[in-house]
Amino acid sequence: MTSEPTRTPRHVVSFVRRGDRLTPSRQAAWDRLADTYVLDLPRGQRDTLPDPEARLDLPELFGRSAPLVVEIGSGQGENIAAAAAADPARDHLAVEVYAPGLAHTLMRLERADLPPNVRLLPLDAQPSLPQLLPPASITELWVFFPDPWRKARHHKRRLINPPFLDALLPLLADGARLRLATDWAQYAHHMRQVLDARPELRLLHPDGPAPGSTTADPLPEDMPQTGWAPRFEGRVLTSFENKGQEAGRLIWDLAYTRPPRDTDDD
Repeated sequence: MTSEPTRTPRHVVSFVRRGDRLTPSRQAAWDRLADTYVLDLPRGQRDTLPDPEARLDLPELFGRSAPLVVEIGSGQGENIAAAAAADPARDHLAVEVYAPGLAHTLMRLERADLPPNVRLLPLDAQPSLPQLLPPASITELWVFFPDPWRKARHHKRRLINPPFLDALLPLLADGARLRLATDWAQYAHHMRQVLDARPELRLLHPDGPAPGSTTADPLPEDMPQTGWAPRFEGRVLTSFENKGQEAGRLIWDLAYTRPPRDTDDD
């Protein structure tokens, strides 16, 4: 009797794989810089998963011990490239599965004079980061304009959901910041419901007002009127945010902190 091959359990992913074909300029940037910036880890049973034995040694990776900023879904790298150049005292890790976005990030890093304090990780964040990073290693975690998955049947694919938080919150250091933004009111409402329920998190701006009351998309009747963050100064105006504003949607910023752990936490 032949045994069935072992399969990796599939979790619901928040992304849809698109073409990885690169334009000539992006390919040239990749050829010049990928060996320096893109982490080429051994893969597991899928190309967006690391080998089960893979780990990241952060002091070895960056050549020092420094606070770590992680951006999940870094897109074309506007934020992570600007942050790495502007804040040399911190290290930065961009997590993005799309090769064109990573290649464009390399082009931005080149225009920013190649800051040494950034690396790009081409893997699925939710299953990969808890394996690759030690607990309490992230000083700041960014999730800006994730796919809102607007149809009700797709809400399970939203990145900000309990399984994601179960995986990622143990990686936040005491006092770490979690910063998020979306231009969809329904997703902002969902984020607040999911995040406010977590005892590991505390709102940074409990009295912060909502960004407005008039938006082009449906506004939930029970949308919280306080607890919103001001626009994060470190966030670059990306094409996603600009499109949302041009369409008449509000920009909802959220910011949380990780209070000091009790000894029995996590």
